[in-house]
Amino acid sequence: MDPSPDNRHARHLTLPQVGAAGQRAIETSRVLIVGLGGLGSPAALYLAGAGVGRREPGRLVLADFDVVELSNLQRQIAHTTGRAGQLKTHSAREACLAIDPDLAIDTVDHGLDEEDLAERVPDMDLVLDCSDNFATRFAINAACVRAGVPLVIGAAIRFDGQIMTVDPRCADTPCYRCLYEDAEGSTGQDDTCAQAGILGPVVGLVGCLQALEALKLLCGAGTSLAGRLMLIDGLSTSVNEIVVAPRPGCRVCATRPALYRAPERPDGA
Repeated sequence: MDPSPDNRHARHLTLPQVGAAGQRAIETSRVLIVGLGGLGSPAALYLAGAGVGRREPGRLVLADFDVVELSNLQRQIAHTTGRAGQLKTHSAREACLAIDPDLAIDTVDHGLDEEDLAERVPDMDLVLDCSDNFATRFAINAACVRAGVPLVIGAAIRFDGQIMTVDPRCADTPCYRCLYEDAEGSTGQDDTCAQAGILGPVVGLVGCLQALEALKLLCGAGTSLAGRLMLIDGLSTSVNEIVVAPRPGCRVCATRPALYRAPERPDGA
């Protein structure tokens, strides 16, 4: 049976790596996006277009505490001049529902602390970290590892971007903390877009790649970026990868159990 009665996802259905089963998995998935700025904007729009949250128990959950400012519009494409002053979550929800009014979309209009993440993350099938600081990334990473929920992390500054997938369902893959042993040495030294600048398409590219990773994980297609850090150089238009191994003694993931293995990919994936 076509999981999209109005046939709006026909181009997905023709892909053997997705098909009706994969599209149904996408539509029934529960996805949390933390941050609705330059990364979260394209990620949210593409996940909405793909149908995340279109049928029960699926939901698209948008979390951010900030409001839309005119300086955001150069890169945060979910927002408009007319929605300046609105909460970014409400603006992004409006943009997503304009694509598909049948989506179930919740908003969280405040910053998520460790207690919030401990409560919300276990109910998700996937989390996208589209935040802009180390402290939040470390907190989200820890919550996802504890809950066994896949996490797609993106970051961008100036002309540079990076993306990594953390899949705690596989015991032999690293978490984000494996990259940064000394969190205290990293937090408090974050560059921001306001301080350092950002070319709009760079952050958009990373957000789109996060959406791509998310959809692949949700429907079990292809190979994820778990264990690989993708580095994007916008000035030279080049992409490089760094293989990341689990760090022995990592305070977050070294002692986690092998909760379960990643789902088998469908034939032809």
